[in-house]
Amino acid sequence: MGHGSDGKTSLVESLLFTAGVTDRVGKVSDGNTVCDFDPEEAKRQFTISTAVAPLTFMDCKINLLDTPGFFDFESEVRAALRVSDSGLIVVPGKSGPSVGTEKAWKRVIERKLPRMFYISRIDEENSDYYTSLHKLQKAFGPSVCPIVVPIFEGNRETVGVVDCVIRKAYEMKGTERVEIPIPDNMVDRVNQHRAALCENIAELSEDLMERYFAGEEFSDDELIAGIRQGVRDQVIAPVFCGSALSGIGSYALLKGIADYMPSPDESPVEVCEDEKGDLIEIACTPNGSTCAFVFKTTADQYGRFSFFKVFSGTVKRDMTLVNKRADANEKLSHIFTVCGKKTTEVDEIGCGDIGAVSKLVTTKTGDTLSMSVRRVQLDSFEIAAPCYSQAIVAKVKGAEEKIAAGLAKLRDEDPSFDTYFNPETKQQIISGAGDIHLDVICSKLKSKFGAEVLLVAPIVPYREKIRKKVTVEGKHKKQSGGHGQYGHVKMEFEPYSEGDYLFDERIFGGSVPKNFHPAVDKGIREAMERGVLAGYPLVGLHATLIDGSYHDVDSNELSFKMAARIAYKAGIPQASPVLLEPICSLKVVVPDSYMGDVIGDLNKRRGRIMGMDPTDDGGQQIMAEAPMSELSDYAITLRSMTQGRGSFTSQFERYDEAPAPVQEKIIAESKDRLVDDE
Repeated sequence: MGHGSDGKTSLVESLLFTAGVTDRVGKVSDGNTVCDFDPEEAKRQFTISTAVAPLTFMDCKINLLDTPGFFDFESEVRAALRVSDSGLIVVPGKSGPSVGTEKAWKRVIERKLPRMFYISRIDEENSDYYTSLHKLQKAFGPSVCPIVVPIFEGNRETVGVVDCVIRKAYEMKGTERVEIPIPDNMVDRVNQHRAALCENIAELSEDLMERYFAGEEFSDDELIAGIRQGVRDQVIAPVFCGSALSGIGSYALLKGIADYMPSPDESPVEVCEDEKGDLIEIACTPNGSTCAFVFKTTADQYGRFSFFKVFSGTVKRDMTLVNKRADANEKLSHIFTVCGKKTTEVDEIGCGDIGAVSKLVTTKTGDTLSMSVRRVQLDSFEIAAPCYSQAIVAKVKGAEEKIAAGLAKLRDEDPSFDTYFNPETKQQIISGAGDIHLDVICSKLKSKFGAEVLLVAPIVPYREKIRKKVTVEGKHKKQSGGHGQYGHVKMEFEPYSEGDYLFDERIFGGSVPKNFHPAVDKGIREAMERGVLAGYPLVGLHATLIDGSYHDVDSNELSFKMAARIAYKAGIPQASPVLLEPICSLKVVVPDSYMGDVIGDLNKRRGRIMGMDPTDDGGQQIMAEAPMSELSDYAITLRSMTQGRGSFTSQFERYDEAPAPVQEKIIAESKDRLVDDE
């Protein structure tokens, strides 16, 4: 985990090479890394979706989940955390912890996961390990403890690392790791770091505390066991360091993961409800009833591929499991282990391990597959609600079906975006976490499904209403040989506050026969679909038929429908029509330090602050209302204004009368739109 471009994917490359999984270290800039194998990732040179990279080190299988650092793809991080036993947060040595570091720390705290840090690129110019370490300790507290520190020579050239626990130093000779003596100028510093670790370990038990104060030194094995317990209890966050490109520190990090990070059977048991509604525990044991959680789905024109973690029991080839949510059986005909884009078919996936299966019919991301004798649904992970919307338009007419099919498959792969057709504006709307997110979806539509699209601003669904009562007549008379057409109505139009529309009649003496009243009602309803100011639907109308006339031969339903429309067009402009704009309620969560900027920006957007509440993590939640038209780019602006620390949700609340200058602007802009519609 970590901020975008902090070196996560490069680190995975180095770890895979060190463990002997690959025979070369790929580079993000060359587009040849194991984890960034998607063409979009190679093109953009950053991670878009979580990739699985397993390796074996010291007889320990380690599944690395390489997650995106850009906030548009945070749902991928949450999905990976749902099946992870611990978190490794990558921090660049040059700049130290950033917003992405804070978010990663917050996520592991929420999930109550053990965590460690890795300070990357310590051999780069202007990189400063100890400044980055100090910033980590200042930001995240005394639990942050250095395990591995760098060795510098000459003009701060990084040549190796020292493991403070076992007090051994190593340097890289090409691709070989060679033990060297600890430099004389580092001995005191290494002993200080080891003493600090011993002090932290002593606090884990009374026995260790007594031995520590008695001056007894802990052995290497005792210190390793103590750090492992401290990591598992989340009171110690070890810090490693290195350079992915040269391999410095990669072996030490792998050893640290194997030594200190908990295995799946040491993680807290999962608790969920069985079919009777009773709470049951899902323990990580190979002999348990099989239970697997699907945390990721990939989709293309050839089908779906579902990634899962086995929480209990063993998943075997040709096994049939139950999807409780869909109430359907799924046969796992072919199961695989996955490393980047490489798949290897296997006979079984063991407890605590990660695998993949092809061609599941009903199972989606977040579903649980379990035995029929013990149907369960594990808790899923939270997906942030989409906050940035655009209309999607086909570059070539006739490609709408291809676009719809592609979006449906991409929705399987990425449940963090939403799409729907707005019948009022006749636009296909796509909503996601930000502009990069939507741009990636459009690129995938083209590369995977051959559908080229453009993104345009969505049309805001304004409304129109009247403010005073008017009485008008409408007459439709047409003679064209034979039977003619004749309809004549006298209508009363007035504002209606209890709903969108109400039709009444107060006819005396049968001037308009009752069988034509529904035609008058229908004519008004159809006319209301287009208001007289800017062509938006009219709402809040009470229409009353009070008089009229008919012809025994020429009157029919169509004639009275047309007469009603004529009355509408004549009367509504006289009834003081106004434009209504949609108002949204917002909940904006920001750190205290950004409050002034955020409130100032909301005021510029014609927003109203309704209240503020402190959050558990020391921030503020601002409750506000603002016009929908002013929020189209709010997701991007808020992220920029708060350096990614702010978030918000919004939902439609009601319609309010738009200010006069806004109405004038909307009416002027609508003229072109109405011409295009016609």
